[in-house]
Amino acid sequence: MPEHALTCVVAEDETLLREALVKQLRDAWPELEVLAECEDGASALEALAEHTPGVAFLDIRMPGITGLEVAAAAAQVSPRTQIVFVTAYDQYAIDAFERGAVDYLLKPISPARLATTVQRLKARTGHNDAAVLADLLQRLGARPAAAAAPPLTWITASAGRETRLILVDEVAYFRADNKYTTVVTAEGEALLRTPIRELLGVLDPNTFKQIHRSTIVNLKAIAGIVRDDTGRGTVRLKSRPETLPVSAPFMALFRHM
Repeated sequence: MPEHALTCVVAEDETLLREALVKQLRDAWPELEVLAECEDGASALEALAEHTPGVAFLDIRMPGITGLEVAAAAAQVSPRTQIVFVTAYDQYAIDAFERGAVDYLLKPISPARLATTVQRLKARTGHNDAAVLADLLQRLGARPAAAAAPPLTWITASAGRETRLILVDEVAYFRADNKYTTVVTAEGEALLRTPIRELLGVLDPNTFKQIHRSTIVNLKAIAGIVRDDTGRGTVRLKSRPETLPVSAPFMALFRHM
């Protein structure tokens, strides 16, 4: 069995569930080395690019970059990695998973079901049917979305002693600033007392994309994206003179732009 096949990345935004899954994996598959325990899709994508593990256990519903988006990008950044989705989805999605190119674990995860997944992964080591995975992702993407709260439309942020009311559509990008977030518009900057990770769960994912661990950009504010020879990218903005770096793993999310 190839050495990389005995490594994995675990991505689950709920800390207790993530820790429980890691413990269950160590019990069910002692030879498997957990290389990274990720709390969101962004860190999972970076971990896949860095480690190219044999397996990735991806929670489907994560703030910002979802498990589905990470899986789609994995074909670019870590094509040898087998994908296992951790899901609370209904039977529609389960039927799709049963096609067998990838596996799934339904929450709450039972030891018996995890043991079955481990056996499937061992039997399928080195085989990753990208075409069937792509079809699965398309089918899941076409599934009617569950009811969710409407995305954020405005925010209040501080600029010195002034508190500003800012329409989210006017934001060019958000930048992590310790425990807070800098909001950048065409007119200037302000400070938002919300961590960037929390913003990912309330912004419109069709408009705002994470391009770096510390940066979320408004797609409507982008003038162009340039890729360099290392696979990294640079975003030019319509209303700001500065450019924004795009980490190499995140470039896979922009391949159709």
